[in-house]
Amino acid sequence: MSERIAKIVNDISTIDVDDWNRCANPPGVDYNPFLDHRFLYALEVSGSVSNETGWQPFHVLLAEAEGESSGAPIGIVPMYLKSHSRGEYVFDGGWADAFYRAGGEYYPKLQVSVPFTPATGRRLLVADGVDAETAEHQLLSTAIEVAKQISASSIHFTFMPETQWDRAAEFGFLKRMDSQYHWENAGFENFDEFLAALSSKKRKNIRRERRLALDNDIEIEWITGDISEAQWDAFYTFYVDTGHRKWGTPYLNREFFSLIGELMPEQVLLIMCKRNGRYVAGAINFIGATTLFGRNWGCIEDHPFLHFETCYYQAIDFALATGLRRVEAGAQGAHKIARGYMPNATYSAHWISDPRLKQAIEDYLDRERAYVQEDIDYVEHHTPFRKDIDLKAYRDKLDAP
Repeated sequence: MSERIAKIVNDISTIDVDDWNRCANPPGVDYNPFLDHRFLYALEVSGSVSNETGWQPFHVLLAEAEGESSGAPIGIVPMYLKSHSRGEYVFDGGWADAFYRAGGEYYPKLQVSVPFTPATGRRLLVADGVDAETAEHQLLSTAIEVAKQISASSIHFTFMPETQWDRAAEFGFLKRMDSQYHWENAGFENFDEFLAALSSKKRKNIRRERRLALDNDIEIEWITGDISEAQWDAFYTFYVDTGHRKWGTPYLNREFFSLIGELMPEQVLLIMCKRNGRYVAGAINFIGATTLFGRNWGCIEDHPFLHFETCYYQAIDFALATGLRRVEAGAQGAHKIARGYMPNATYSAHWISDPRLKQAIEDYLDRERAYVQEDIDYVEHHTPFRKDIDLKAYRDKLDAP
């Protein structure tokens, strides 16, 4: 094998679009819109992601050496140097506090993720035709070396596939597990077929919620491909309202939404709710090869069950209409179970430089993984589906060719 060169890039716009996407979404891998150069470019160019916001791009590129220079990247790690732990959805604030009380400095740290996006995707991006195991080993080794050189306290790979989670553990990363609730299509032709698979009580409750959500003359629109600035203005008002109520300062600025509308309109779905001629609520989703990813929701009027209708039921309707196999409706929310969304494990891996902190976190994560698995097992034995529905067979249908 020829020599490979690794380098750090602090501006994604300096990386060729095709070079990035060749690693991020190669042939044979389900397209993930959040790894697309266009999405990450919009985050950086809009200033939503920057050194000023505590998300300094620190992308690792691995390429074959060509004389004194390097060729196109054959591997990438989408990485950020962080001065806080906000916008990650895998919470390590307690680790930072404990380390600070012990006299350590937790920040800066390195974060390998898609900012503000709790959706699973590859974090070791390897181009087609490249030996994945070797390249992933080199990318992990490089990330650790970068952390040592800049004296970062830690590296955090979040929302990664289980296979890459296991790979990271070979390099001393600690394994953390959590869960999300996803809807999966086991061959349903329409929403009624999905409802028929649920218990009678759950089926009746969903029908009632859908009816009441639209009682106040609410109209639903699916908008994708051609989203006007006026529609973005309306959605951004909803997004900001939710952000102020939940976490204080919204992470994404207005320019970001215009950019994704311009750069990747075919991957964006707005589900907008209109009453008396004006938009009153809405949710943004991103369309992958097999998955609809629900992201942000907001409203300027409160209507019973409208959140469930917009974010969960309309998302299922869209997935059924377009042949998508699953809906990922974002982080947390055990209330999704009663609406047909089932638990799926999520994985993160953490490299900790200080051996004392590493040991304490490792002990904690051993217990946490057991609790998470117990919760998943419990829900899978107390599903919202009819008693005669075999959940294993249900999920096997999803993986059938």
